[in-house]
Amino acid sequence: MSRYSRITGTGSYLPPRRLTNAELAAELATKGIETSDEWIVERTGIRARHFAAPDVSSSDLGVEAAKHALEAAGLQPSDIDLIIVATSTPDMVFPSAACILQNKLGIAGCPAFDVQAVCSGFVYALTVADAMIKTGSASKALVIGAEVFSRILDFTDRTTCVLFGDGAGAVVLEASDTPGILASDLHADGKYVGILCVPGHVSGGQVLGDPLLKMDGQAVFKLAVGVLESSARATLAKANLTDADIDWLIPHQANIRIMQSTAEKAEAAAGETDCHGRPAWQYVGSVYSARAGCVGAQRQDQKGDTLMLEGVGGGFTWGAVLLNY
Repeated sequence: MSRYSRITGTGSYLPPRRLTNAELAAELATKGIETSDEWIVERTGIRARHFAAPDVSSSDLGVEAAKHALEAAGLQPSDIDLIIVATSTPDMVFPSAACILQNKLGIAGCPAFDVQAVCSGFVYALTVADAMIKTGSASKALVIGAEVFSRILDFTDRTTCVLFGDGAGAVVLEASDTPGILASDLHADGKYVGILCVPGHVSGGQVLGDPLLKMDGQAVFKLAVGVLESSARATLAKANLTDADIDWLIPHQANIRIMQSTAEKAEAAAGETDCHGRPAWQYVGSVYSARAGCVGAQRQDQKGDTLMLEGVGGGFTWGAVLLNY
C-alpha cells in the first residue's frame, strides 16, 4: 500500500499588538518619514500588521500556533515524531528554533530542525516533511512557520517597513493511505541574492555589515510573478491537474499586486485570493500564519478543497505545494 501524508490540523497565532497603517505612519513621522494609510493600501493592500513584544521570540509564537494545530488534530505533543520550523528570524544563531520549540512543548527525542528559505520556507518545510513521512522516517509531523520580522526592519525605509509583521502558523501532517500533499515544486537561484537580503552577520561578538532588511521592490515583483506562475504550472503538471482543479490559490503575500497578477496568470477567480487580499490578513511577514489561518479557521466547512500554496523569498527561493485539505 502506498504511503502519503495529509494535513490533519492547523493553527495560527498573532501577537496582541496590532498596528494600523495610520498608527505606523504616525510613528514613522517622528523619524521624519512620510507615509499614509492611502499610500500603503494603494501599493500593498495592507491595512495593519502585528508586532511581537520585545521579549517574545519566534519560538514563542510558533509554540502557540503549534498548540492550536495539535488541538485541531486531536493529538498531544508527545505524539509528534518530527518538528520542522521555517524561519528567517530564529531565537539564536544556534540551537535551532525547532529545538527550542520542542523543549517548550515538553517533548524530546524526535528530530527537530529549521528550514531557512525566507518566505518560501513554509513550502520548503512542508515538502520536506511530506517526503520524510512518505519514506517512513516520520508519521506525525509538526510543520511551523514563525517570524519576528519587526526585529530586522529599517524604519527609515518606508518601501519595506510597511510590508512585514510578526506571527506564526502550524500544521500537523500525518501519514495516510490517501493522498493529501499532491505535488510540490521547489527552486532557488543564488544570483538574485542581492535583491532581498539582510546583509549582516555576527563576528567576534559584533554585528558586521547591515543587519536590516534590504529589498529591490521592482526586481522582486518582476521575478516573483514569473516564478510563481511557472512553479504553479509545474506543480499542477506533476499532479496531472489543471487550473480549474484549484479551489483556493494562496500566493505569496508581499503585496496585493503580486497576488492579483499571480491569480490572473493562473486564471483563478479574484475571490479565490481574497482570503489574504483582505487587509485584516495582511501582516505579510508572517505569510505562514495567514496560510494556516485560511486553511484552518476560515475553511473548516470546506473539507476536500484543493489548495495551491506558493511562496517566494530571499535567496532567491520559490516554490509551490498542491494539496487536498
